Amino acid sequence: MTEPGTAETQDLPAIAERGAAAAPAASRRTSLLVTLVLGGLTAVPPLSMDMYLPALPQVTAALHSPAATVQLTLTTCLAGMALGQMIVGPMSDKWGRRRPLLAGMVIYILATALCAIATSAELLIAFRLLQGLAGAAGIVIARAVVRDLYDGVAMARFFSTLMLISGVAPVVAPLIGGQILRLTDWRGVFVVLTAVGVALTLLVWRKLDETLPPARRHSGGLGQTLRTMRDLLADRVFSGYVLVGAFAFAALFAYISASPFVIQEIYGASPQVFSLLFGINSVGLVAVGQINGKLLVGRVGLDKVLGTGLALTALAATSLLLMSAGVFGPVGLVPMAAGLFVLMASMGLVMPSTNTLALLRTPHAAGSASALLGTSTFLLGSVASPLVGIAGERTAVPMALVQLSCAVLALVSFLGMCRPWQRRGESNGSTAGERTRL
Repeated sequence: MTEPGTAETQDLPAIAERGAAAAPAASRRTSLLVTLVLGGLTAVPPLSMDMYLPALPQVTAALHSPAATVQLTLTTCLAGMALGQMIVGPMSDKWGRRRPLLAGMVIYILATALCAIATSAELLIAFRLLQGLAGAAGIVIARAVVRDLYDGVAMARFFSTLMLISGVAPVVAPLIGGQILRLTDWRGVFVVLTAVGVALTLLVWRKLDETLPPARRHSGGLGQTLRTMRDLLADRVFSGYVLVGAFAFAALFAYISASPFVIQEIYGASPQVFSLLFGINSVGLVAVGQINGKLLVGRVGLDKVLGTGLALTALAATSLLLMSAGVFGPVGLVPMAAGLFVLMASMGLVMPSTNTLALLRTPHAAGSASALLGTSTFLLGSVASPLVGIAGERTAVPMALVQLSCAVLALVSFLGMCRPWQRRGESNGSTAGERTRL
């Protein structure tokens, strides 16, 4: 295993060169198919969470449970996705990507089917936890597979492409869920999710080859896994990127959690206007992600792109806080919506760059590194969610304050731990990164 301390002094092209040499060869003609498969796997979490949202009132009535109890079905699914990544990621470094992924998808199918027949809120909560644990396999292994197949610039571009799918999924999921409820009840949502799981599992089984050859796998049990994660976290720069991604996602999750009552309750927008604005913001995130992948990556250093995205996030959060605090006097919906748009769109620069820069340092343990990236984002996101409503539903200040705090902490992590100016040339030239496999 590469020592974390030495990685800090090596430049990005050298790291990418080693990864490229180790990566398995694959034909370019399979790239579209692999993109669709990996995109589908990254879409499983938003589909599992957001397609179910319109059904919450029905679930509350059907299972004769209070709303607070039914809300736990969301919390436990999110917690399962966070914990599951810590389990599946190291497993994929030891046994390869296919076996843990297929096992996780099969369990996801069973857990989702059990959700459809749950007879009490307590059983639904338990099945949702299992669903989250198993669904985490798709998230963590998709990132690890990208690391196996791509390097440098090509990896950054591929992550930007994945945002085209993962960014659209949260928008269409509630719409799909709403249409399902027009035809059947809340159990039908889980039936559809079960069918999606079956289709993805068959596609993975038949079309997604193993990307981690035996020679690159880790031996050892729990002790080795813990040592691997310790070594990863001992790399200051890697840990910095983990924190950057986690805090940035927390700012985004604060928007997702608070925007329904901010837009509708405080600024008086109708549900239709809220849905339109949410969709526009999601399109902004996807569009900036594609601009990043098609135009910026390879021409502008990844750290510069990341720094720009973090600065935009902080500026947007600052403007939102000033407006919500009344510094500029009463403001309407349009200025607030503009600030939220900039904040969300900036994630199209932050997320792909963070994932790429972190995983480029860990060709020896992509599964464990992916697990740390994913778990940290889910955990901080779940912490940010309840904080946005701490002052009730009459002010947007808590949302903006949480967003600004997270943006500042992301910037501090980037400047204080990643220190790109000390790693000369790491993210600017990427000749090795152009040697893609796929």
